[in-house]
Amino acid sequence: MSQGVGVAGLYVRDQEEALQFYVEKVGFRVHTDAKNGDYRWLTVQHPDQPSFQLGLFAPQPPTVDEATAQTLREAVAKGAMPPLVLTVDDCRAAYDRMSAAGVEFTQEPVERYGAVDASFRDPSGNGWKLVEGR
Repeated sequence: MSQGVGVAGLYVRDQEEALQFYVEKVGFRVHTDAKNGDYRWLTVQHPDQPSFQLGLFAPQPPTVDEATAQTLREAVAKGAMPPLVLTVDDCRAAYDRMSAAGVEFTQEPVERYGAVDASFRDPSGNGWKLVEGR
């Protein structure tokens, strides 16, 4: 039995919009998409990292009250959440592929600290660093 972190979650403003972004533009695939009433458990995974899932969760009741949900949506939209890191073999090639797919980058590839990195945000406002593995 393997142990470790299995799912890390992101708050997204619209799960369907997030699903299309992460699958069609970033290259992830759907792992789980299940509904229980109004609650939707939606996770995606990177094709090269099948043991880890990224949860695309809507801040909403019953997990949080409506006032908290609104606060969380506003914080995410402002880019206030910590950035996530997506490692790639070739940052410039990934940047070109993702740009062509419609990902809007906030920073083009830059060489620093012995690697190349770029930055983008998802439609909800979550920030990402695209980092070339050393």
